[in-house]
Amino acid sequence: MNNLQGILLAYRSNNRLGDLTRFRNTSALPFAGHYRLIDFMLSNYVNAGITDVGLVVHESYQSLLDHVGTGKDWNLARKRGGLRILPPFGYAQRDGGEYRGTMEALRGVRDYLDQTTKEYIILSGGDTIVNLPVADVFKQHKDSGADITMVCTSIKRGDYLDADFATLDETGRVIDLAVRPINAHEGLPSLETYILSKKLLMEMVDYCAAHDIYTFNRGVLAPRLKTLNIRAYVHHGYIARPLSISGYYRRSLELLDPVISADLFNPLRPIRTRDHSIPSTYYGPTSVVSNSVISDGCFIEGEVTDCIVSRNVTVESGAKITGCILMEGTTIHAGANVSYTITDKSVTISADRVLTGHASYPLAIAKNSTV
Repeated sequence: MNNLQGILLAYRSNNRLGDLTRFRNTSALPFAGHYRLIDFMLSNYVNAGITDVGLVVHESYQSLLDHVGTGKDWNLARKRGGLRILPPFGYAQRDGGEYRGTMEALRGVRDYLDQTTKEYIILSGGDTIVNLPVADVFKQHKDSGADITMVCTSIKRGDYLDADFATLDETGRVIDLAVRPINAHEGLPSLETYILSKKLLMEMVDYCAAHDIYTFNRGVLAPRLKTLNIRAYVHHGYIARPLSISGYYRRSLELLDPVISADLFNPLRPIRTRDHSIPSTYYGPTSVVSNSVISDGCFIEGEVTDCIVSRNVTVESGAKITGCILMEGTTIHAGANVSYTITDKSVTISADRVLTGHASYPLAIAKNSTV
């Protein structure tokens, strides 16, 4: 695995997540109480023995930088290699300076790619929730002789109607790629994770720069299905990629299912995150907690049912919380009744307030708000 260079693409904020990404990059979005979305793919890389990771960022990335820091918590704080943050400072801006797609983002960090000594590159988005055996993907890539290995999932559901779909022949070669089809497709949804040689990637980056091609799927893969040996690795485990507020809500509460939680948090491939080292949660004599994930540092005296609760959350006596996602620093005062609601960091719900969303249309309260 020392011959594999990791590239994580975290240069975009998904505006369909509304207030949840108003102040942060999508890859920095909190998830499962303890984690950020970036933790999953970054941990996948580290679990496979990858020691060099480039993190491509562009907009609203301060919270992402605060979270990953030097990469120490992922054993990536190294004198040589390790985690490198790749901002767009060397990028020749156009159209306001935003990267229009993956190939343009890679063009912006071409010097970094050129300097790497690794023979192979793995490209992934930073907002995919999956426990992926990257070492197995890399082994299949080398054994198959593929030019590009594309990771796909066997799971099909509403989230992945907004995805690329690969059609395979009997040998596992990709023979058709439907890019974001309007209607449901018979192919396998792509996780937008790829392994290919550095040489091939650099050729593609230069070609796309010269021809103003900025997308990887539509601009590079789809036109080359006949000339390149593109093969699929099919992942059968849990996979999620929140694309909307309701999607984020559903995927979060799925973790209350012990089968899903066990698959995603496989102890053989642990998901790492930033170490906060805070005290355990206090449960008062009036507290009632059922079917919930409660992080450290909380103060619970009220009733919490079917919830995901992050660090340093306070639920006062007499408050009732049902089907909620409470991010770090949320305070629910006495007598409040809150259901089907997402509170961002440092939200305060005043005493005796009633907030009611729905499982299919949850409320989302912006960071630092008081209700």
